[in-house]
Amino acid sequence: MQTTIKSPWGVTGYGAASVQAAPDLARIRLGVERTEATPQEAFTAARAAISSLREAVRTYGVQDAQVSASRLDLQTAWSGYGADRKFLGYRCQAAFAIEYHDLDSLEPFLIAAVEAGANQLEGVDFDVRNKPELRAKARENAVRAARAKAELYATAAGVRLGAVVHIEDVDPESIGAGRYRGRGDPASVSEADLAPGAVVVSAAVVLGFAIAAS
Repeated sequence: MQTTIKSPWGVTGYGAASVQAAPDLARIRLGVERTEATPQEAFTAARAAISSLREAVRTYGVQDAQVSASRLDLQTAWSGYGADRKFLGYRCQAAFAIEYHDLDSLEPFLIAAVEAGANQLEGVDFDVRNKPELRAKARENAVRAARAKAELYATAAGVRLGAVVHIEDVDPESIGAGRYRGRGDPASVSEADLAPGAVVVSAAVVLGFAIAAS
C-alpha cells in the first residue's frame, strides 16, 4: 500500500524536557469537622476548633494571606444504612488550604494543626515558588530538543533546515502529545522524572521547519 503526503511543507520535530528543583513550599489541605446534637452546638464547636487552629498556624509564622478557608457547611449526620440507619446529629465543617514555606518544621506543624483541632487531613503537595522560571527553562530545552531532532532527520534525508514556520506548545502529559512521540522516544523522558524528593516541571513543543533551497 502506497502512502502519499497530501500537503508536503517541511520538517517537523517534537521536543520535550524537564527541569527539577528541590521543593521550597508545601500546600496542605486539611479541615475541621464537628458533629453535635443541635445546629447551634455544631457551629459553636466548629468555630472554637477553627479559632484554635488559626492561632496554632500563626505561631509557626504563617500569614493569613497564606491560608484559604471555605465557609462553614452544615449537614445532617447519619450512620448505617436502611433499617440500621441512625441519626447522629448535625455536622459542621470547614476546609483549609495552607501554603507552608518552612519545610524543615513541616512535621511539627502538622502535629500542631491536628492537636489544635484539624481532624481531617486530605493531603500535602510539594511545590516550588519559582515555577514560572523553571517552566521557561524547560521550554527552552524542549525547543533545543525539537531542533536537534529535526536537524537529524534533515541530515539523514540530505536536505538543510530552513526557517521556523510553525511553533506549537504541547502539554507533555496530554493524550494528544502521543502523536508526536514514540513510546521509546528518549526526548520525552528526563532523568528528573524519576528523581525522588524533587519537583519536576516539564514542557514540550512542536517545531515546523521549511526545507532550505539547495
